[in-house]
Amino acid sequence: MYWNGVLFSGAMGKLNLVQTLLGHAGRVWDICWHPQGNTLASCGEDKTICIWGREGSKWVSKAVLTDGHQRTIREVAWSPCGNYLASASFDATTAIWDKKSGQFECNATLEGHENEVKSVAWAKSGHLLATCSRDKSVWVWEVADDDEYECAAVLNAHTQDVKKVVWHPHLDILASASYDNTIKLFREDEADNDWTCMATLNSHESTVWSLAFDSTGTRIASCSDDCTVKIWQQYLPGNSEGIVTPDNEPVWKCVCTLSGYHSRTVYDVSWCHNTGLIATACGDDIIRIFKETEDSDPNQPTFVLYHTCHKAHMQDVNSVMWNPSVQGLLASASDDAEVKLWQFTD
Repeated sequence: MYWNGVLFSGAMGKLNLVQTLLGHAGRVWDICWHPQGNTLASCGEDKTICIWGREGSKWVSKAVLTDGHQRTIREVAWSPCGNYLASASFDATTAIWDKKSGQFECNATLEGHENEVKSVAWAKSGHLLATCSRDKSVWVWEVADDDEYECAAVLNAHTQDVKKVVWHPHLDILASASYDNTIKLFREDEADNDWTCMATLNSHESTVWSLAFDSTGTRIASCSDDCTVKIWQQYLPGNSEGIVTPDNEPVWKCVCTLSGYHSRTVYDVSWCHNTGLIATACGDDIIRIFKETEDSDPNQPTFVLYHTCHKAHMQDVNSVMWNPSVQGLLASASDDAEVKLWQFTD
């Protein structure tokens, strides 16, 4: 049976707990895999960043970074080269850490936001960094070869708290999600070297908490306080479907709504670039896995609820992220102060 583009089905696949990582005091807000997949960073309300690495068959604490922020650390992000780690904090700053000396050191602190910094993300090129804040703004920073960071743009397109920033997997295109119920896409106008809003995606009925591009960058999954996940499809000028593209600009349309599955706010979504599986983190303590059906129409895609992991955590699941190199390895973080590693199998 189908409902809003999703196929209802019995449980398929299995999410097996690999290990629970204990090290934070208080809620864990975010986790992020190193690009090579061999290291995991986590952060939380205890103002610390934990670095985890594998030793044999176990994951162990490799470092705890404690001197970068004065308040809760909301998000962490590895640079594409893997040499830097950025952390966004409620103290209104973003810290940049490197390990050149063999130990992590904070080599830069980015200031400018008026309120809590909610998210930080690196562009694939490694030359751009984005941050967003409760002050309703999105900042784009240029990263110089000498590790200097300069603000290239302050984008005030949103009307409320901005929850998340994510870069396109291949291009210097930035997506942001906000309390104003919208998603916005930005790019630099080469003619005047100014960043502009190229699209606004409207369909969610409440706060958009997070978003994720698929491996091609032609689709976006977004999740919301309205308890849904939406799939957006890009249509280029001259597309065979006949979708009108005003001003010869790409158009994004909502092509699927995954509803009826989450009983509370969906806080995070991760789209695996290796398998195409979508994982969600929800306030009902559950991790869910969705998969697109083999006969899915790209313009009206259908998804199957592939697995439901009840009581994945004892409290809200705040973050999920697929490992970029180990197929099926998923990390999650929760208000219960735990980080968990899972292995998904068919």
